[in-house]
Amino acid sequence: MNIISIFQTYIVTPLINVLLLIYHYLVILHVPYPLGFSIICLTIIIRIILYPFIAAQLRMSQKMLKIAPHASRLKEIHKNDAKRLQQETAKLYKEHGVNPALGCLPMLIQLPIIWGLYNMLFNIVSLNPHIAVKKINSVLYSQSLHISGNWNPQFFGIPLGQTPEHLFATMGPLILLVPVITGALQFVQTKMMTPPKNKAVSTEKKQDDFASAFQTQSLYIFPIMIGFFSFNFSFGLSLYWNTFTIFGILQQYLIKKEDKEKGVVVAPIVSQNNRKRNK
Repeated sequence: MNIISIFQTYIVTPLINVLLLIYHYLVILHVPYPLGFSIICLTIIIRIILYPFIAAQLRMSQKMLKIAPHASRLKEIHKNDAKRLQQETAKLYKEHGVNPALGCLPMLIQLPIIWGLYNMLFNIVSLNPHIAVKKINSVLYSQSLHISGNWNPQFFGIPLGQTPEHLFATMGPLILLVPVITGALQFVQTKMMTPPKNKAVSTEKKQDDFASAFQTQSLYIFPIMIGFFSFNFSFGLSLYWNTFTIFGILQQYLIKKEDKEKGVVVAPIVSQNNRKRNK
């Protein structure tokens, strides 16, 4: 088996089966627009399962944000001594329990599942309903999960397989709320991950920091890109993405709140010149 087959067999197919299981339960409960709510429920379930990994990544990211101004300060102090800069940075990381490599591990665990969820939704809502039904039924584990020809991929009257671009002709400017909301939610999440400006450092003359400039630009560019993509992607994918983003915002809020309650503070870094002046 190649990588694509393994990915399809062990990630995408199980996700389709779980989605259809949720879908049938919602149909039994007479929940309107069961497919749309199934996507929301499955996304929430995935977020809950991944919570320990996401929380670990967010906590590490928050630590990195807290010490970012101090890491920049170290670069300024030891800009002519690469070895000393490396030692002091390692000391800073150790002091505040930061491990950049460990912060990447949770993301590596999440990516296959998140991409599998995206791939599953792309196959379900972006295909012709008749083709989608055949494709879905062919990978279901049980006959009881099979769906019939009355498959109605809509959510509050909006076809989950249609893009806002195509729906604009029939629904008008109202459908533009989809990419606007998607971009706005992404902006909020990106903003929460952006470190606050350090006034003490910004008032001093220093070289432009590429990472800082890129982060500032990403605050605006990335949400605009996501909003543009959602205008061209099916509504079902936007529904999944927005649900995922909303829970990401909630998780970041809870972690920040927890840090404030614990009173996590990063001690200021004082340059050698300032130490001499103070003496």
